[in-house]
Amino acid sequence: MIRKLRIILEMIKFEHTVFALPFAFMGALLGGVVMEGKLPSWSEIGWVTLAMFGARSAAMSLNRLIDKAIDLRNPRTKDRALPAGLLQSAEVVLFIAVSFTLLFWAAANLEPIAMKLLPIAVFFLVIYSYTKRFTWLCHVVLGLTIALSPLGGWVAVTGQFDAAAWLLYGTVALWIAGFDIIYATQDYEYDRNAGLYSIPSRFGISASLWIARCFHIVTAVGFVTLFWMTQLGWLYLFGAILSVALLFYQHWMVRPSDLSRVSTAFFGMNGTLSVVLFLFTIVDLAVFGQW
Repeated sequence: MIRKLRIILEMIKFEHTVFALPFAFMGALLGGVVMEGKLPSWSEIGWVTLAMFGARSAAMSLNRLIDKAIDLRNPRTKDRALPAGLLQSAEVVLFIAVSFTLLFWAAANLEPIAMKLLPIAVFFLVIYSYTKRFTWLCHVVLGLTIALSPLGGWVAVTGQFDAAAWLLYGTVALWIAGFDIIYATQDYEYDRNAGLYSIPSRFGISASLWIARCFHIVTAVGFVTLFWMTQLGWLYLFGAILSVALLFYQHWMVRPSDLSRVSTAFFGMNGTLSVVLFLFTIVDLAVFGQW
């Protein structure tokens, strides 16, 4: 059972939780400070963490299950656990059920609005895996789905929305969509031949990288605008500028004629960005007490 669990965690790239979890914490911190003038409690942070693990694990497992046949035919993904026969579909279904149970349990212990909005979150978690079959905007749908993490963190501790919450949501959504476009350039040929939809398969690699840059320019503006819309201080602004530098360094790494460093840009730069921005946010709020 432990071996199977390890395979499942490898299949869903559990370490990639670093993309969304810091922003979930950031949403919870900013929500508590902006709306209530205090930091969230440790119990609230704990339930937000559990909800994030449940949501992401369920979504990624669903994605692998739904895309099993597609992954089997793609040279880049044919060795994943399900197409390679390392896991049975029934085992993945059981893991999905457990993951959704964790999500529901965590939501039930947060603000009541969290449970009311949970069906919307579940809809996005499920529908994303099907979007590559009918729209090249699948990257945007992924962004809107993963960006529910900071918005959910905000709502989970405050029970309400704010303009800054929506700004954080849109900013993270475009950040995710932008780097997913870059990642999808690896499957340009396969997606075209298989009739799958993506921005690279629709517009080509060069144009897709420009679209990703435009998304990330708006992301950079969003990170900086948060400084003016909240009680965040100059330390956060420094972290935001550093994060923007990391954001655009990945575009320097990836060229239409050289996609060899896509994986490094995807995980290395973006994983570092989320952690850096969160650390500067929490030090700004909790240590220097700008709130």
